[in-house]
Amino acid sequence: MQTTPPLVFITGASSGIGEALAQRFAQAGYRLALVARRTEQMQAWADAHQLDASRCRVYGADVSQIDSIVAAGQHCLVEQGLPDVVIANAGISVGMDTAEREDLEVMSQTFALNNTGLAATFHPFVAGMRQRGSGRLVGIASVAAIRGLPGHGAYCASKAGVVAYCESLRTELHGSGVRVVTLCPGYIDTPLTRGNRYGMPFLMRAEDFADRAFQAIDAGHSYRVIPWQMGWVARIMRWLPNALYDRAVQGRGRKKRKGEA
Repeated sequence: MQTTPPLVFITGASSGIGEALAQRFAQAGYRLALVARRTEQMQAWADAHQLDASRCRVYGADVSQIDSIVAAGQHCLVEQGLPDVVIANAGISVGMDTAEREDLEVMSQTFALNNTGLAATFHPFVAGMRQRGSGRLVGIASVAAIRGLPGHGAYCASKAGVVAYCESLRTELHGSGVRVVTLCPGYIDTPLTRGNRYGMPFLMRAEDFADRAFQAIDAGHSYRVIPWQMGWVARIMRWLPNALYDRAVQGRGRKKRKGEA
């Protein structure tokens, strides 16, 4: 008996990691629900890969706006059904200086997208997945969640929040059949990272990250650092006493602030 192919819902799907994940899940035979503000770019990608409406739907949403992303999820439920996998990938990474008043707005915007937007991405699907007894809710964090880096206050704090939130959600859904997967990418070659002005060890192609992420999601792993080498780097960073860590990061290039060339 023919069955409907599984469905994956991906935010931030117009470029970078999100687009690479869409490609990997399409290769695995999934139907796609792609979400971002740039709908034309996502539709052009779908057309280029000959994915018609039966295989791929595009939803425009601003993930930093709760009503916008919740509405996209509700439209997906009506048009495509309950997803098997939901990947909250949308996020921003902007440098900040706490001494600058305008950078407090940057921090607020970062949390709105990277944290509240992640929870709002999951919201439309939690009850249905719990009732069905299956599903994957995937939060994209970062190795930047492990320790704070100079000039990265908003980003590091938001990604640490992703890890803690996903852990809380995982314990809430324990025994329901719904798996919560936390992925912590290291340095991935995307438009988001190409402007970085510091070294990026173990830099990884987005396509390679997507392949390993797919495997971790399919297996239902609760937490994975990709690539594994960055997992060891993160452990070493975590073990360093504060005095040694503080000296180690002095002189490290800072992430660009909003509007900085």
